Amino acid sequence: MEDNNEKGREEIYSERVKAGKRTYFFDVKATRSNDYYLTITESKRKPRDDGFFYEKHKIFLYKEDFNKFVAALNTTVNHVKDELMPDVDFDQFDREHEESHEVANAGVSDSDSELKWD
Repeated sequence: MEDNNEKGREEIYSERVKAGKRTYFFDVKATRSNDYYLTITESKRKPRDDGFFYEKHKIFLYKEDFNKFVAALNTTVNHVKDELMPDVDFDQFDREHEESHEVANAGVSDSDSELKWD
């Protein structure tokens, strides 16, 4: 059986979100009985004497809790946006990310950034 850091649990789907010094991973995994669950991992690079290491925190989210989790997350984020920080333009963070991505890829055409299988 393949060891996939979760005692052989097969990874079905993954999304990565880079956020400054942190990276968030949203991974769908399957149990042996073909049931699915989500792991949310925060990974943060930390210095160490001989270089660096990654500090990781993981949440396991099971299907019976998906709707409650998403509802609570949306309610909490909307509270911060609407009640606590109504004057903040949260879209600016997406624009800043897009601008920094454009600068990093300046001079690289779309065809240059695609994977080549030849």
